[in-house]
Amino acid sequence: MGKRVAIVGAGVSGLASIRCCLEEGLEPTCFERSNDVGGLWKFSDRAEEGRASIYQSVFTNSSKEMMCFPDFPYPDDYPNYMHHSKLQEYIRIFAQKKNLLKYIQFETLVSSIKKCPSFLVTGQWEVVSEKDGKQESAIFDAVMICSGHHVYPNLPTDSFPGLQQFQGQYLHSRDYKDPEAFRGKRVLVIGLGNSGSDIAVELSRLATQVIISSRSGSWVMSRVWNDGYPWDMVYVTRFASFLQNTLPSFVSDWLYVKKMNAWFKHENYGLMPLNGPLRKEPVFNDELPSRILCGTVSIKPSVKEFTETSAVFEDGTMFEAIDSIIFATGYDYAYPFLDDSIIKSRNSEVTLFKGIFPPLIEKPTLAVIGLVQSLGAAIPTADLQARWAAKVFANSCTLPTTSEMMDDIDEKMGKKLKCCDTHSNVFFFSLRFGQSQTLQTDYITYMDELSSFIGAKPNIPWLFLTDPQLALEVFFGPCSPYQFRLMGPGKWDGARNAILTQWDRTVKPTRTRAVSEAQRPQHFYTLLKMLSFPVLLLVIWLTFY
Repeated sequence: MGKRVAIVGAGVSGLASIRCCLEEGLEPTCFERSNDVGGLWKFSDRAEEGRASIYQSVFTNSSKEMMCFPDFPYPDDYPNYMHHSKLQEYIRIFAQKKNLLKYIQFETLVSSIKKCPSFLVTGQWEVVSEKDGKQESAIFDAVMICSGHHVYPNLPTDSFPGLQQFQGQYLHSRDYKDPEAFRGKRVLVIGLGNSGSDIAVELSRLATQVIISSRSGSWVMSRVWNDGYPWDMVYVTRFASFLQNTLPSFVSDWLYVKKMNAWFKHENYGLMPLNGPLRKEPVFNDELPSRILCGTVSIKPSVKEFTETSAVFEDGTMFEAIDSIIFATGYDYAYPFLDDSIIKSRNSEVTLFKGIFPPLIEKPTLAVIGLVQSLGAAIPTADLQARWAAKVFANSCTLPTTSEMMDDIDEKMGKKLKCCDTHSNVFFFSLRFGQSQTLQTDYITYMDELSSFIGAKPNIPWLFLTDPQLALEVFFGPCSPYQFRLMGPGKWDGARNAILTQWDRTVKPTRTRAVSEAQRPQHFYTLLKMLSFPVLLLVIWLTFY
């Protein structure tokens, strides 16, 4: 009999965890409070207690080739950016094809997870679940928490003087579902994240006026990148990461700001971040600049105070006769079924080694999957986290000592590290969780680090020696999920072919009127283009110095 593992949540992290436990000979039991898989991507026309909530018009910000399970590509006719219903369809197919549904207890709420009295010896946990009003307790050898971080809305009402006397309606973006209720109204959206910009753009077609209030501004990126390719297929590459990690910071900063402003000049739209070179997480919205140009959306600074019908901004201007306020202010992290002391320490900071393992518990039998966010997609990240955690539970991988893990956490989470390392492709690190923040990190660096722990990190020099065609695609092409099932434990035999054909699946759904040969990026041209600026700098330096 293998070790029993309790998994909380049947979203993408939970499904990845079930599959990875099975790969390691463990016995998973997944508890899901709803009646279906999908987690965040399971749409409901109303916000449900204890569950993530999305609006009807949500599309993905990551393209299909970059956000699949590493051994389960999307069908080639799927669009590159999917409506939530299409992604939910893929998630269901994955769960069925991998035979995962039989390990899930649906409509079952986990109410408590506690250490067993024998924890110091066994590392076991007592999990109390509830279904149809009846509670049940069971003992598990390990626990994987996969319940996400888009559940508990951060509604900072105390930060806005006068809000209590405001006579209109206010709500959190979690409760927003569609724009019809706001037809003909004047709406203030507080927050310039992905949700805030999506909602503002959608409302701008029906509302009389929409204003976004932003404290610090944000870079706005289009999903459509160089030559019309999906942004992450072009941007998230090992070669680009290598350059960003090796170029001098002033060069890297200049290139970054230039690239962010290539689509439009952010300062002309009121969107320029307060600290432009800081790698703050960008907003993905293809229509926001157009809506601003058309005058249906305006950008304003922070709200200083509210009156009964108006908002007064920090610059002294006012937005009057407001009907509704939507707070797109993110989410607080919380696991109400778990004692905070297990994953928190000093100053209520979350303390997790690599964003997964609590370093201070006596036995490494608890893992948090899917909490870390990066510029990469959630599905491959969760898959790799779950593979490592399952191997630790199965005793085929060991963690460093507590002191080594704490030193690593200190270095990365606040005491020794600047807010952002501008030499790398890091959009930002949150030093604390909660207050709508989660741990942010560089995608490729993080994925390589996790894959090295389980012996699955791609060996690029070896690939150049043994398979140059594949090596060129791995290094210069998109860092797609298939790379992390290419070699080592958990290797997928189809990974090589998936990497070499990923551009075919990318262009297939858009070539509905084929007039010529399909085009794909040329790696040699990309290399010359990206190297031209450093070479120019070197020539200037040699000329004048």
